[in-house]
Amino acid sequence: VDFVLETLREACNGRDTYGVILHSDQGAQYTSYAFQALAKENGIITSMSRKGNCFDNAVIESFHSSLKSEEFATQLRATLTSTIVIEKVVNYMYYYNYIRPFSKLNCHTPVEYRTVAA
Repeated sequence: VDFVLETLREACNGRDTYGVILHSDQGAQYTSYAFQALAKENGIITSMSRKGNCFDNAVIESFHSSLKSEEFATQLRATLTSTIVIEKVVNYMYYYNYIRPFSKLNCHTPVEYRTVAA
């Protein structure tokens, strides 16, 4: 629970999170009173997959698959430190949102598509 609380605090720090939808599974850390209270304090709407329904998480599972295959496939596990993992994830998130085109978004990046759609 402490790990997800700290992650949520960092994600909310300096951002307007009112109305953001945070989707997770029904793990104990996400259903905890502390997590739910912190999400509510930050105006976040929590959403959870249905029990035993893996299809609810298909989008995030697809993202994790892309992250692993595109960013970590050639990395030797023994050389990964927490600092390296964090750096690689931060860099990949930028690449994924601002540089990587998606055919399902008419070859736009997610940020470009959101701007065009607005």
